[in-house]
Amino acid sequence: MAKINIAIDGPSGVGKSTIADIVADKLNYVHLDTGAMYRCVAYYVLKNEIDYSNEELLEKALSDLKISFQNDHVYLNGEDVTKEIRTNDISMMASKTSAVPMVRQKLVDLQKEIAKSKGYILDGRDICTVVLPDAEVKIFMNADAKARAQRRYDEYINKGIDADYETIYQDIIARDYQDSHRKISPLKKADDAIEIDTSHLTIDEVVDAVLNIINKEI
Repeated sequence: MAKINIAIDGPSGVGKSTIADIVADKLNYVHLDTGAMYRCVAYYVLKNEIDYSNEELLEKALSDLKISFQNDHVYLNGEDVTKEIRTNDISMMASKTSAVPMVRQKLVDLQKEIAKSKGYILDGRDICTVVLPDAEVKIFMNADAKARAQRRYDEYINKGIDADYETIYQDIIARDYQDSHRKISPLKKADDAIEIDTSHLTIDEVVDAVLNIINKEI
């Protein structure tokens, strides 16, 4: 059976990566975590104290980046940064650096090239609208901010990362505003995407809903 591409968009903390991981495993597809790619750029910028508003410095930084995925781990220039890129500071910086045209162009070009061979699940903010506008399946996951904050708080605690619920909630509100108001590829639901409100759904229920949508196309 010929494979297709599946695009999943949605706001911060809605569980896109978790769902994409599970669905990819069930379908024997590859999950390309585009959010992790942007987080790697943010991590590199913060760690090396790079002024991302300086195009020359940013261009050099981007040329030095090598991002790879292995066994659910994210590697940046050979370093396992899986845990390091999931902090609130990185989330906020990722929202800022991802709005820079040079950053978006480099990563979008890379994502499009990878997905040409089909059989990929990509999740992010502009997958349905910019990266894979011709994806056979487009899904927009949504949930209220409080539910997303609680999920992210639980995720951090389970991974042994110090967290404060109120801080996470306020960061999500700020991130939503930044993502939906940026000039370059703002977060929005594609006209032909199917929306799933996950506010009161379990992970298994969301997975079932996504698989039901996909099974109609394959």
